[in-house]
Amino acid sequence: MTTTSSGTSSGARTERQPGAAGGAAGGAVADGAAGGAGAAHGEGGSHGEGGGHGAGGPHGYSSHKADHLKRLRRIEGQARGLQRMLEEDVYCIDILTQVSATTKALQSFALALLEEHIKHCVAAAVAEGGTAMDEKVAEAMAAITRLLRS
Repeated sequence: MTTTSSGTSSGARTERQPGAAGGAAGGAVADGAAGGAGAAHGEGGSHGEGGGHGAGGPHGYSSHKADHLKRLRRIEGQARGLQRMLEEDVYCIDILTQVSATTKALQSFALALLEEHIKHCVAAAVAEGGTAMDEKVAEAMAAITRLLRS
């Protein structure tokens, strides 16, 4: 499908072929839809008290770190694609479609990161009990609240 738009002040028209600057949108939507259960550890990396879950310690995402970095690089490519689309005067709706796909991919990554945090860091704090448990649960709830607001 070829999309045309008026993008320059001279009234010239630009065309975008599938797979051009915004072509990653399809991959992001698929990534966002299917990737909800495979990302990383998010909140509290620097202020974990129990179980070595602070800065530099083992994190919930550690066993999938390479996959997460690959996923984030893909998202970074989508963001760079947005810049290119703007520079190339691509049609507004095509850019918004790519913004939506990039946002979906980031949200999917965040949810997977949260899942790993709960399964690893929060679960370890619950096993430990006491204030460590209360702190980790409060920290996870704050992260969930922030995600819901975004």
